[in-house]
Amino acid sequence: MEKTESSQIHCGKSLVKRSAFSYAFPLTVPICAGFLFLGISYGLYATGQGLPAFLPVLMSATIFAGSMEFVTVALLTAPFDPLGAFLLTLLVNARHIFYGLSMVTAYRGTGWKKIPLIYGMCDESFAINATTKIPDTIDKGWFYLHVTWLNYLYWVGGVALGSFGGKLITISLKGIEFVLTALFAVLFLELLLTAGKRLYCYLGFGITAAWLLAVGPERFMIPAMITIVVVFLSMRRYKRSASHDSQPKIDAKEDPQV
Repeated sequence: MEKTESSQIHCGKSLVKRSAFSYAFPLTVPICAGFLFLGISYGLYATGQGLPAFLPVLMSATIFAGSMEFVTVALLTAPFDPLGAFLLTLLVNARHIFYGLSMVTAYRGTGWKKIPLIYGMCDESFAINATTKIPDTIDKGWFYLHVTWLNYLYWVGGVALGSFGGKLITISLKGIEFVLTALFAVLFLELLLTAGKRLYCYLGFGITAAWLLAVGPERFMIPAMITIVVVFLSMRRYKRSASHDSQPKIDAKEDPQV
């Protein structure tokens, strides 16, 4: 009897994992196309700078920060400057601070999965995990994990193809990176069409556009994210305060349970 119950529990857990994977995988296919192309480009670029073929793959698996990996190749061929490398890395990847703040609530209760979720956070994984409306029948923790490891695999696999077999690729892949731009556009439109989230879309778009016009395309990202986080947190606190004030107060004398 105990063996039967144990096997049923095991089958139930396996079904949860498979259903989460089936729901997550189609959402990552556009990212696969973009990551494979960008990964191949990075592998070709790194080996073209004289790095051994295994090193770009190792960096992609350990650093896992696409833009910073390109910068790392230049840092490895430049004079040794650890402080400059640290500040540059912080500047390039500072946006991940805001990604983490946004996903604190979503990743709560995921157990051991939280470690690979934090390590594997990237722009594309954040975009899917933060915007996808997950059905109640799908385990959120496994959904987040499948999205994260699939995107990780796409990137490292693309870099490996570029590093070890890039010279064998003869077809033109020009323009395929636009798939990622199209993905973010679709996710934004989905949020825009979701009732209750339009205001946040308008505010985010307006704040970003304002900073873009104010400081230019090279400096707008960090101040725009800071402003968005401050505005959204202020709105959240205001809503909580308003909700608390609107709740009827029960007099202790009138409460039958007192």
